[in-house]
Amino acid sequence: MDMAQALEELGVTGVTLDETTTRQLDEDGYAFLPGVLTPELVEALRDRLDALLAAEGDRAGTEVGRETGTDRVSDLVNKGPVFDVCFTHPLLLAAVGHVIDEFKLSSLSSRAALPGQAHQALHADWPGQHLRAGDYQACNTMWLLDDFTEENGATRLVRGSHRWGSAPDDVMADPAAPHPDEQLVIAPAGSVLVFNGHLWHGGTRNRSAQRRRAMHAYFTRRANPQQLDQAAFARPETRERLGVAAQFILDI
Repeated sequence: MDMAQALEELGVTGVTLDETTTRQLDEDGYAFLPGVLTPELVEALRDRLDALLAAEGDRAGTEVGRETGTDRVSDLVNKGPVFDVCFTHPLLLAAVGHVIDEFKLSSLSSRAALPGQAHQALHADWPGQHLRAGDYQACNTMWLLDDFTEENGATRLVRGSHRWGSAPDDVMADPAAPHPDEQLVIAPAGSVLVFNGHLWHGGTRNRSAQRRRAMHAYFTRRANPQQLDQAAFARPETRERLGVAAQFILDI
């Protein structure tokens, strides 16, 4: 199976991005995708992640890495079919394919910013020394499970920074400081944001009294190593559940 066959089997054939979405991905580096998450699915994802956090305790998130000030759960591909939408939805795959044509899932995890914590420095999701404008190696997606507000740690983005060929560390004295051109992702739960992996972004401090939850399905070019080796971690029940095309997206 090749990329075109996998995408066709998953329903991407005939799915086109509208002109606005295409322009936003090209020029701004990010765009929202409508109609991917239903309220019922948002609730199911929240419930499953809460159950996993309770079950895994101190082990939660360790497959990829933990982060101070957050609750993380990793390796979600193997932790329930409710997460399959994050790497099989046709509109999502069409958008990722627009950014990086030959791709695979690198990792699927959740990140909940805890009250009073979770501020991140601006960063790109690809090593700074390898950032080249137009030669994009990664595409990330953010699945909002809570409303993103100014108070609860919404992600900040620097529009168009994916086209600069540099990382925040290259040009900013303090990447944790505000950037004059940054914008907050203010959007309701159920929103799905796709953004170029070279785009400068980072979570802000959660100044509310509640967790701010999201998931990240991170994709990279097929020639690159994965953040989580999907083949090494794939469970027998995962292989049995998924079709050949979905397994191709996972590179297992």
